Amino acid sequence: MAPRLQLEKAAWRWAETVRPEEVSQEHIETAYRIWLEPCIRGVCRRNCKGNPNCLVGIGEHIWLGEIDENSFHNIDDPNCERRKKNSFVGLTNLGATCYVNTFLQVWFLNLELRQALYLCPSTCSDYMLGDGIQEEKDYEPQTICEHLQYLFALLQNSNRRYIDPSGFVKALGLDTGQQQDAQEFSKLFMSLLEDTLSKQKNPDVRNIVQQQFCGEYAYVTVCNQCGRESKLLSKFYELELNIQGHKQLTDCISEFLKEEKLEGDNRYFCENCQSKQNATRKIRLLSLPCTLNLQLMRFVFDRQTGHKKKLNTYIGFSEILDMEPYVEHKGGSYVYELSAVLIHRGVSAYSGHYIAHVKDPQSGEWYKFNDEDIEKMEGKKLQLGIEEDLEPSKSQTRKPKCGKGTHCSRNAYMLVYRLQTQEKPNTTVQVPAFLQELVDRDNSKFEEWCIEMAEMRKQSVDKGKAKHEEVKELYQRLPAGAEPYEFVSLEWLQKWLDESTPTKPIDNHACLCSHDKLHPDKISIMKRISEYAADIFYSRYGGGPRLTVKALCKECVVERCRILRLKNQLNEDYKTVNNLLKAAVKGNDGFWVGKSSLRSWRQLALEQLDEQDGDAEQSNGKMNGSTLNKDESKEERKEEEELNFNEDILCPHAVFFFKYIFLNSGELCISENERRLVSKEAWSKLQQYFPKAPEFPSYKECCSQCKILEREGEENEALHKMIANEQKTSLPNLFQDKNRPCLSNWPEDTDVLYIVSQFFVEEWRKFVRKPTRCSPVSSVGNSALLCPHGGLMFTFASMTKEDSKLIALIWPSEWQMIQKLFVVDHVIKITRIEVGDVNPSETQYISEPKLCPECREGLLCQQQRDLREYTQATIYVHKVVDNKKVMKDSAPELNVSSSETEEDKEEAKPDGEKDPDFNQSNGGTKRQKISHQNYIAYQKQVIRRSMRHRKVRGEKALLVSANQTLKELKIQIMHAFSVAPFDQNLSIDGKILSDDCATLGTLGVIPESVILLKADEPIADYAAMDDVMQVCMPEEGFKGTGLLGH
Repeated sequence: MAPRLQLEKAAWRWAETVRPEEVSQEHIETAYRIWLEPCIRGVCRRNCKGNPNCLVGIGEHIWLGEIDENSFHNIDDPNCERRKKNSFVGLTNLGATCYVNTFLQVWFLNLELRQALYLCPSTCSDYMLGDGIQEEKDYEPQTICEHLQYLFALLQNSNRRYIDPSGFVKALGLDTGQQQDAQEFSKLFMSLLEDTLSKQKNPDVRNIVQQQFCGEYAYVTVCNQCGRESKLLSKFYELELNIQGHKQLTDCISEFLKEEKLEGDNRYFCENCQSKQNATRKIRLLSLPCTLNLQLMRFVFDRQTGHKKKLNTYIGFSEILDMEPYVEHKGGSYVYELSAVLIHRGVSAYSGHYIAHVKDPQSGEWYKFNDEDIEKMEGKKLQLGIEEDLEPSKSQTRKPKCGKGTHCSRNAYMLVYRLQTQEKPNTTVQVPAFLQELVDRDNSKFEEWCIEMAEMRKQSVDKGKAKHEEVKELYQRLPAGAEPYEFVSLEWLQKWLDESTPTKPIDNHACLCSHDKLHPDKISIMKRISEYAADIFYSRYGGGPRLTVKALCKECVVERCRILRLKNQLNEDYKTVNNLLKAAVKGNDGFWVGKSSLRSWRQLALEQLDEQDGDAEQSNGKMNGSTLNKDESKEERKEEEELNFNEDILCPHAVFFFKYIFLNSGELCISENERRLVSKEAWSKLQQYFPKAPEFPSYKECCSQCKILEREGEENEALHKMIANEQKTSLPNLFQDKNRPCLSNWPEDTDVLYIVSQFFVEEWRKFVRKPTRCSPVSSVGNSALLCPHGGLMFTFASMTKEDSKLIALIWPSEWQMIQKLFVVDHVIKITRIEVGDVNPSETQYISEPKLCPECREGLLCQQQRDLREYTQATIYVHKVVDNKKVMKDSAPELNVSSSETEEDKEEAKPDGEKDPDFNQSNGGTKRQKISHQNYIAYQKQVIRRSMRHRKVRGEKALLVSANQTLKELKIQIMHAFSVAPFDQNLSIDGKILSDDCATLGTLGVIPESVILLKADEPIADYAAMDDVMQVCMPEEGFKGTGLLGH
């Protein structure tokens, strides 16, 4: 089938030769493409949207022919959730609880621990009813032991592939979304379990943790002088082995037991010698447990970053470990066999995944426990290779070769060894009857769920088969041919054939034109089907309206024909109009047309024809079956506000009335440069495309109102020029900014100076320079310099410095002229007086009106507050090198927190304090309090901006915000100076910055501040700081959990 655009052109090709009034039924059916040839399956690869008779590629292929029953449903086989034969049960990962799951599996496969926990009596007597279980009540364990009992019973005899440990995790109070330190969890939980079981009467239960995991060693210190030994006995549940600098497990154990020399300042006080003596200290293993836990210290504290990091180095270990060389008492049985390897996948200490490789003590086979998934290793061998290749290592160290019976891992963080015995492990760990009954009940629920899922699958299959028969029957009857037909949307047909969504009622509203018939332009998304098929669809699914042969809209076809003919004629008319414009217009037969409209009339006409075509499609206000929303209609109205053809020569008054009151005629603009006279023939051609355009014959008079305004404008310009010239002549020095008085160097020839706002002066200068473009300034407006009480907002000292940009000083002679030329709302002046009889006398400066201390203090407070509420401001960090103190003489900029000089600092006095050179006394009357909102708004008008800081060598500029914490600033400094946060000592104005959680605003860090950085030591390896970016919040570990509550 031809492409969609070709089908579109072919459907309307007849419009080139047929006038709108000559459109017949045949033309209408051609426009709606009624008689296009239908496509054939196998020949047409995809659906032809331009052909309403193409019913290929709409989703029918999945229903024709033989169909797999599994395609009729999206329900997984419930048997996939069933436990495999001779396999173990997994544990659900609740978010970030994989570290808990690994230890639960390791402890479950410790048969002695499991047996002891089963012997622990239950306290849930209220749950029992006679000899059975209450059917309507779910079992809720009350203690940690009961949780472990129930979990172990489910892991042993559940029919599920995996179980949910959320009750156990919730009882411990663990955060399921935060990954914790697995080694710390192991220690804390063993301590909690031991404390809980210590209350049991049965010694086999009470002492199980000590019997299985507890060993003993001694810290032995030997005096080199007298040979006296001092022992400190200690129990251990795991040995923490340092792996840095080692390649083999045996090397780690040897270092753990290595002798340490105590010399120099670290000498040992010998009680026998009664003095400090050189000595040696080491650890002696006295006894080893049945289960030996070896913690490989992969997660270590990095002093440079202040956070943990992971050591991704390979460590070799054997499946058989002989501990006899390491214990003090020889001759016992100290041969251990590897029983579990706990793995952390990932290169960072703050992310990754925990899994466990555990050996089944009954069969001797190895299993990989990965949350819900349990995988049996082949050949009863431990296989770690795949785990080592999952994550790339930063060190890129090659994996060393391992001999038979040995393994190498860079991800193993805990090794569990079991003492070898000649006796076979007890294979009869029986679940207590009470727990077994709970397991049976859970298994019954699981079986019921499996039956329910199987039934739902069956119903889906039956429904799919019925749909299959329906489609096979109806699809053959869909093509209409020459018989009566109807139109249905392609989208609905596709959803009818889509097995994943239920079929909804037919909705054809989105395809209707303004006449409530089928729009010709919507035929590309419609399909013509037989009346027989349509009857079945509407009877089964409902909907409407039904689009029969009567739904073909003649009005839309005729209008489209008219538009197409105009589009085709546009190019010819464009050439004709251009030729007509070249000829001169004779007499009064011409018409005025805007030059801008003439330049773009063809584009305007084309856009107008396209809009008419689009308006016909949406004129009924419906789009996809819903009305246009208000926002869309507002946007359309904004677009319509652009000038249409020939509206560019309407006067401003006529444009408003023409656009919004729809007058038939408007007033002509007075500017002849914007319009041109065209002939009557040219105007008639243009009027075919713009019938509603304003018409201006050559004899049309211009707008009388605009003529009056033009005359007034010319008179006003002349008046403004005269006023500006008079003011410039009267105040020449103020205009040219020459011979201006200065407060800091008071002129000798006057005792009075007047003050106006600098804003008034600048606005007045703008008017004098360009009187025809700017409005004249009529009033001085000194109220901006006063507070709401009428008091002055500035001190004499501030007006000589930072506030000098807000005021302008006026000579007395200039002030007399200003009072004549402008309206003065408030007079502000400063008077110099001599006080006292002493020679030389004291000089004081008095302002009228006087200073308002309350508002002045509020202004300064607001300025300080604004300095502490900044965003994206610049501060400077200066690194102190070689512990040298930065002196004020060499870098004076470093001694202040902004660009203020020492003189600026001296002026920072309490506002109520009297300036000896500026007598501003507080008025005796109480002032009325003003509203807080207006007060703040007034203060912000006169906030002083700080000067730009001048950088010196060794400084770096940083962008910061007031709500940023000191810790976040230290991270920025780390990237700028390669100094870790842990080694940064920061200070500002002699004040040490130490609270990492405090914000910069509360610490007094303002824009343009200079912070001194002293580094404890340089960092050699910048790459070692990667993990610091992984931590956004301070580590809290297991704080607040049940592991720390015992």
